Amino acid sequence: MAIVAALVFRQVIPALFFGVWLGAAAAGGLSLASVWTGLLDAVQVYVVGALADADHVAIIVFSLLIGGMVGIISRAGGALGVVNHVVRFATNHRRAQLGMTGLGLAIFFDDYTNTLVVGNTMRPVADRLRVSREKLAYIVDTTAAPITAVAFVTTWIGYEVGLIDAALASIESVHKPYLVLVNAVGYSHYPILTLVFALMVAASGRDFGPMRLAEGRARRREAGAGEEASAPAGSDIDPRPGVEGRAVVAIVPIGVLLVAVVAGLIVTGEGDGFRDIIGSADSYKALVWASLLGALVAGAMAIGSRALDVAETVDAWLAGINAMMMGIIVLVLAWALSAVAASLGTADYLVELLGEAVPAPLLPTLVFLLACAIAFATGTSWGTLGILMPLVVPLSWAIAGGGADASSLSIFHASIAGVLAGAVWGDHCSPISDTTIMSSMSSGCDHVAHVRTQMPYALLVGGVAVVFGTLPAGFGMPWWPGLLLGAAAMWLALRIFGREG
Repeated sequence: MAIVAALVFRQVIPALFFGVWLGAAAAGGLSLASVWTGLLDAVQVYVVGALADADHVAIIVFSLLIGGMVGIISRAGGALGVVNHVVRFATNHRRAQLGMTGLGLAIFFDDYTNTLVVGNTMRPVADRLRVSREKLAYIVDTTAAPITAVAFVTTWIGYEVGLIDAALASIESVHKPYLVLVNAVGYSHYPILTLVFALMVAASGRDFGPMRLAEGRARRREAGAGEEASAPAGSDIDPRPGVEGRAVVAIVPIGVLLVAVVAGLIVTGEGDGFRDIIGSADSYKALVWASLLGALVAGAMAIGSRALDVAETVDAWLAGINAMMMGIIVLVLAWALSAVAASLGTADYLVELLGEAVPAPLLPTLVFLLACAIAFATGTSWGTLGILMPLVVPLSWAIAGGGADASSLSIFHASIAGVLAGAVWGDHCSPISDTTIMSSMSSGCDHVAHVRTQMPYALLVGGVAVVFGTLPAGFGMPWWPGLLLGAAAMWLALRIFGREG
C-alpha cells in the first residue's frame, strides 16, 4: 500500500507514513479501533522507536554534519574555486564537455550541490564553446545522483547504511551494514556505467537521437549566444557575494573527511588483514568522527581565510543542515516502516510465498526493474530505497541460500545493488524527479527537452546494465567482468549509432 500510495500521489513522505499507519493498525488486529490506535502508534511507537536507536541517531548526526560541511564549503567559495580550475581547462567543444563531466565527478559528495554548482557555473562556458544546453543538463544529471550513490563518503552513505542495517536485523549471521554496502557497490552497474558512458560521449564528441540534433543546433549557433530557456535555479547556499573562489576551501575539508573515515575504520576494527579490519570496524563511529572533523575544518578554513565571519559560517552550516532535512524525514519513516514490517513478519511471509516461485538467479534483475518502475513513477530514489530495501535484503538472503557459497553471496549483494541502481535509473529519467528538474533549471534548459534527449542514453545504459550486469551476476559472475563488458558494449554502440553534431 505504501508503494501504491507513492505511485498515486507521487509523494514519498505521505506514502511512507500511510504504510507505517496501516502496518501499525494491522499489528493491532486491523479492527476499527486499531485504525485509531495504529495512527497514534505510528508515531509514538514506531517513529519514536526509530529515533531511540543509537545507531540511527549516529546516522542522522553524520548526515546533518556532512550537510553542514557542504553548506560551509559552498558559501565560502570552495565549490566555486573548483569550478574556476575546470574553466581554465575548457578551451574547445570536447574539452568543455570533459571539464563539465570532471567537475561533476569532483563534486561527488552531494547530488544537490553537484547539480546546482555544475549547471549554474558551466552554463556560460557551454554557450561560449557551443555545447547545447541539453548536453549540459545531461552531464549535470548524469554526474549527480549516480556518483553520489556509489561513492563511499557522501550525503547518501548514512541513509544507505541505515536502511541496510535495519533490514539486517532479521539476519543473525550478518552484522556489518557498511561492509555489505561496500560489497554491493561493485554490482551497481547502472550508476557506474552511466558515469563511464558520460565520459565516452564527452571524449568522443559523438551523439545519437535527439541529443545529436540538439548538439547540431548548438554548433550552428553563433558562439557565445545563449538559448531561450527557463531561469536557472538559485541555491540557499550559493557563494557569499564578493567571495573569492578558492578550491582549497573545498579540497582540504573533503580530504580530511575521507582520511578520517579510513582512519576511523582502522582504529575501531580488528583483524589480520585490511578487509578483516574494515569488516569488523564500527562504521557509525568512523562516519560521525569524520563528518565532525570535516565540518570543523571547513568552518575553520572559512573563518581563517576571511571568506566568512563566525555568524555567516554558522548560517551556512545551518543552511546545509536544512538541505538534509527532507532526506532525514524520509529515512526516519523508512526505519519506522521497516520496524512495522518486522513486527508483522513481512520478510518471513515473503520468503515463504516467493522463496520457490522466484528463481534465485533472476532476483537481482527483477529487483532492479521494480526499483526502476517505482523511482520513475514517484520521482524519488530515496523513497524507493526506503520502500524496497527492508524487503529485498532479507528476501534475497533467504532465496539465495543464506550466503552458503560465493554464488549466493553474489545474488545477495547484486539484489541490494539492484535496489540502489534501479532507484538511480528511475530518479535519473523521471520528469518529476527533483534532481532532473534541478538539472534542467540550473542548466537553463527546457525541461521537456532535457528529458527527451537524456532518455535514449539512459535506456541504452540501463539495457546494457541488465544484459551484462544484473543477469550474469544472478548466475554467480563477479561484478567486474560485467562492468568491462558493459563498457565495451556501450563504446561499440556509440561508434555505430553516434555521429558528431
